[in-house]
Parts: sequence; structure tokens; C-alpha cells
Amino acid sequence: MTFQPRMRNQIEGFSVLGGLRRRYWNGITADLWDVECAAYAGGYYVARDPRLFILLDQRGQGRPTLKRSPRETGMLQDADLSPISYIPAEMDLWIDIKDVQYVRHLDIHFETDTMSRRLGDNLDPRRLKDPQLVFADSRVMALAELIAAEIANPDPLHDLYGDGLALALLIDVLKLAKSEPRKRGALAPWQLKRATEFIEHHCLRNIRLEELAVLTGLSQSHFSHSFKASTGMAPHEWQMNARLFRAKQMLKSGEQPLTAIAAETGFSDHAHFSRVFRKHVGIAPSQWKKSQSE
Repeated sequence: MTFQPRMRNQIEGFSVLGGLRRRYWNGITADLWDVECAAYAGGYYVARDPRLFILLDQRGQGRPTLKRSPRETGMLQDADLSPISYIPAEMDLWIDIKDVQYVRHLDIHFETDTMSRRLGDNLDPRRLKDPQLVFADSRVMALAELIAAEIANPDPLHDLYGDGLALALLIDVLKLAKSEPRKRGALAPWQLKRATEFIEHHCLRNIRLEELAVLTGLSQSHFSHSFKASTGMAPHEWQMNARLFRAKQMLKSGEQPLTAIAAETGFSDHAHFSRVFRKHVGIAPSQWKKSQSE
């Protein structure tokens, strides 16, 4: 089934030359536009899917201005200096074009669920939500020119050609590095990073397994098993280690009594803190503190 981009817009001052040229690939729709502009052209766009807007050519003294709201000053988009913009789904975008007679641009829309399936572990969904407006990248532009040529080709090549170019373009824009092979059943790198950062940031309070499961898009049982497969320990053990790391930092400073450290690191009392510390570290907190100053 072809992926139909879903966009709302309210624009004026544009006349399309030669009609829209569009190609469909696997979860990707690419449009090539040649547009004649009135003395003023522009308007408002919002799409339900992430997209790339790439300015390939322009004629005239002015430059298109991209804005997040109609009240902003905006940023100039230039075919040579800043031709590329990545716009996340549902992000408002306003464009003002003055003193420009003609623009040629490429619009590439990505269906989020399909891209997540295709890129798998390498794609943290949060990356799709980060806008990147008016930037330059020679490698991205080389791919964009090849995609535009393929769309304009009256005898297009195999679909895998255009699909591969468009997918490579998204990977390059989002800077998705190759991940190391992971153990069977383990968390994806982005899931593990998100979970461990959350635990370490909130380690002084009770963290519910449900919170971590939601963060990673998994069920509680799936997350629990995958976290242990990734780290060799259960989530609550990771949290305990994070608490003890905080306690060690406080012990090293030597400024607070053990009762205060126990309270600040989430233990019920001094005795509980000492018991857990000895179990994990092998010696009592006071002995460990002394060993650090020797």
C-alpha cells in the first residue's frame, strides 16, 4: 500500500510548473516541485508525518524565510548555504518568500511506524521529534540531487534504487550510527540508555517498573527480562548501585554524618544503609570512608 502524506496548508502566491512529480517507496513519499512565485508567496504548513524540505534551486534577490510561528523573525533558507530542513510531525511551519521568482524543491515524507520497523534498534523515536532547520550537508545534498533526478526520470529505475537513496538520506540527517550486535532478548541501545539515565536521575525515590516499561515502549515483563539480559542485573539492583554511588560521593566529601547520608540516599535509617552498603561493597560505610582517605 502506498504511503499518502497527510498535510494541512494555507498558502498563496505559488504557481506549480509542469505539475507535481511524485514517487512512492516503502513508507516514503517524495515530491519534486518546480514553482513560480508571485512578488509575495508563502503561508502555513503542518504535516502529520516527519518530512525533509530541501531547496535545490532558486532565482531572485530574496530568500525563503522559515518560521516556527508567524511572529518570529525566521531563518533564511538558501540553496547554497542552508538548503535543508528536517521538520518533525505536527510541527507548525510558516514560510515567507519575497523577491524570489522561482524555486525548485524536494519534499520527502516518512511514515513513522514503517521507518521505526525498518531501522529497528538504530532509531530512537525521540530523534524523529527533533527539528533541524536550515542547515547544509554536502552528502545529504548529493543524495537529494540523485532522488530529484530519479523522480524526474521518465523511465524510472527499480523501486529499490529510489527507496535506498531516500532511506540513506534520513539516516544521514538523523546521524544514525551503526550499533553493536546485541545479545538475544536485550534492550536496544536507545532503550537501555533511556532506562539507565532515568534510573540514575531518579534513584533516590521508588521507581515503578511500569515507568521504565513505558519509557522503552515495552510491557513490564518484557522490559524486566530485557534489562537483565543487557546489564546482568535487575532494574532494582541497578537503582541500588546508583544510590550507593551517590552515597560514596557523599562519604568522600566527609561533610555529613552517616545518618544524614542514609536519609538523603533513600534508606530508611542508618542501620539499613550500613547493612545494604556492607552487602554490596563488602565493608561498612565508615570503613570504606576511612580507606578512601588513606
